[in-house]
Amino acid sequence: MRTAIQARLDDSSRKRLTLLVRELGWSPSRVVREGLRVLEASYLRKKKRGVIGLGKFSSGLHDLGSDKKHLHGFGK
Repeated sequence: MRTAIQARLDDSSRKRLTLLVRELGWSPSRVVREGLRVLEASYLRKKKRGVIGLGKFSSGLHDLGSDKKHLHGFGK
């Protein structure tokens, strides 16, 4: 899918774009696409990854991590 956009650039932004095109050897479109990608990676949060099923099941025991009876033999 191709989408064309128009943007009004002030002198400073136009100079930056021209410099990036010249230094990187990219087209102005590629500079804009890469800029969007960098902004997305920097500012948009991704879904937090977690353990599937965490907190969905109950053992009926409250604190397994500090209950010595349930930790007996753990790690041996």
